[in-house]
Amino acid sequence: MSFPAGLKYTKDHEWIKLIDDKTALIGITDYAQRELGDIVFVDINTTGKQLNAEEVFGTVEAVKTVSDLFLPVTATVVEVNKALSNNPELVNNDPYGEGWMAKIEVNDPEEINSLLSAEAYEQLVS
Repeated sequence: MSFPAGLKYTKDHEWIKLIDDKTALIGITDYAQRELGDIVFVDINTTGKQLNAEEVFGTVEAVKTVSDLFLPVTATVVEVNKALSNNPELVNNDPYGEGWMAKIEVNDPEEINSLLSAEAYEQLVS
């Protein structure tokens, strides 16, 4: 399993990567996609909505289960990864790259500092 150091993680198995001062990409971790199995559908219908940290921003459906996706920080969902509508397996194949799920505008970038480091997340799932 991989735990890229440049990301922050949640106890709910989401990751966040700040790409500029207020914009970030989010998705689920390698651990989460392995636990879920083959991803068959990603449903995010919160574009344009401001949500609080830990609120559900969508769902991910695997062959045998549906799991909620939780926002790592308070933010507005500004874009959904359109590639996932035709290729949801990108989440399994590249969860930290092409399998990103949403682009968000973060209300307070300092909030990201309260999330888990790669090392802390690795200890959580070990």
